[in-house]
Amino acid sequence: MLVEPIATVHSCFGEKFGVPRQPLLADASRAAIELLPPLDTADAVAGLEENTHLWVVFQFHQVAGQWSAKVRPPRLGGNRKLGVLATRSPFRPNNIGLSVVRLIEVRTGPKVELVVGGADLVDGTPVLDIKPYIPYADALPDAHSTFADASPAPLPVSMPDAVRDRAAAYRDDWGTDLPRLIEQVLAQDPKPAYQKPDPARIYGMQLCGFDLRWRYVDGGIEVVDLTSPQN
Repeated sequence: MLVEPIATVHSCFGEKFGVPRQPLLADASRAAIELLPPLDTADAVAGLEENTHLWVVFQFHQVAGQWSAKVRPPRLGGNRKLGVLATRSPFRPNNIGLSVVRLIEVRTGPKVELVVGGADLVDGTPVLDIKPYIPYADALPDAHSTFADASPAPLPVSMPDAVRDRAAAYRDDWGTDLPRLIEQVLAQDPKPAYQKPDPARIYGMQLCGFDLRWRYVDGGIEVVDLTSPQN
């Protein structure tokens, strides 16, 4: 079976650390899905704008190492093993992921690209397929999962005025609200669940081309700095 990417993701997330563990948890996140030949044509996306959400099938391209039949999901604190098919671990037999995203805009010139929100996709992610989200078939209000029955409680996030002003001045082609994105991403607690917060440690990730730094303080997160990588 030959599978080739149909698109490439340009994302606010420069690395896998810090990416929300599920889509739509950080709705302020933005990405552009650029269609590749031969699908880089307006005909391939005709009518797609009539949908509010999309399914994106993609490859976990930054996953290194072998998959195993049982894994330790971060959601369970790394203390309990489950079968890999009972989790959403990226370490899978075929490294294939599935995310639902909010469709913001369909652009057909000069490039054919889809601007989406709530994406949990790393920059450079290969996209294998895109399908419309169909509410009557895809939304199942009676569905249940003991593994992940509710989204994690968000942590409080504080940000110095100087950092907030720097983030508020950020502009990109997707209309990203960077201060809101920082708060949403950090509120999900990016560190592995099995690690205890270390107040003496400064954590960091790449976000919208910046180096974001934070620390854990009094049960919450305090943003330390937001700098350009070249600084």
